[in-house]
Amino acid sequence: MAKVKAGEKLSTVFPWLILIAGIIGVLASLILSIEKIDTLKNPHYVPVCNLNPIFSCSTVSGSDQAEAFGFYNPFLGLAGFAAVATVGSVLLAGARLKKWFWRLFQLGMTFAIVFITWLQYETLYRIGALCLFCMVTWAVTIPAFWYTTLYNLDAGHLTKPKRLAGATTFARRHHLDILIVWYLIIIALVLKRFWYYFGNF
Repeated sequence: MAKVKAGEKLSTVFPWLILIAGIIGVLASLILSIEKIDTLKNPHYVPVCNLNPIFSCSTVSGSDQAEAFGFYNPFLGLAGFAAVATVGSVLLAGARLKKWFWRLFQLGMTFAIVFITWLQYETLYRIGALCLFCMVTWAVTIPAFWYTTLYNLDAGHLTKPKRLAGATTFARRHHLDILIVWYLIIIALVLKRFWYYFGNF
């Protein structure tokens, strides 16, 4: 049996990965949007994700950062994650998308990862509270961005500088290790920031 190359494996799994990530992201954004609307209708409404002083969606959704572009961030998530899921769907249907599309898609995913990284910082060090459904969107954006980047590099949609050839090879070979370390760093930062609360359990 012929050996399957890493790039071939990624091209098979990638459509499913972004389809699932997009669907989960849409659902999390939808729940956040509904909770926000219910809160606006009734100031005494308590969101389902208000669990304690740390996990408090009300604190996060009531912050300035929750409306970074003048409207509630999850509204942007509804559109963005729907687009990601759509790309996964059309790939599974056998569509072959142009290089210019993949570059635009990469630009969108890069914006998404920069945006959620900024939100992570703001949540931890400015707002001082966590939103569970917001964290779900973090959790799916990271692999969606990471594997979109690897897919585009493998497919030749992005230019690979020769001086970064070694780093690109390393990233492909250790893609899952890098993803796990990424998650562990975020978990460690959350625990460190809120250890005064978690450490009492």
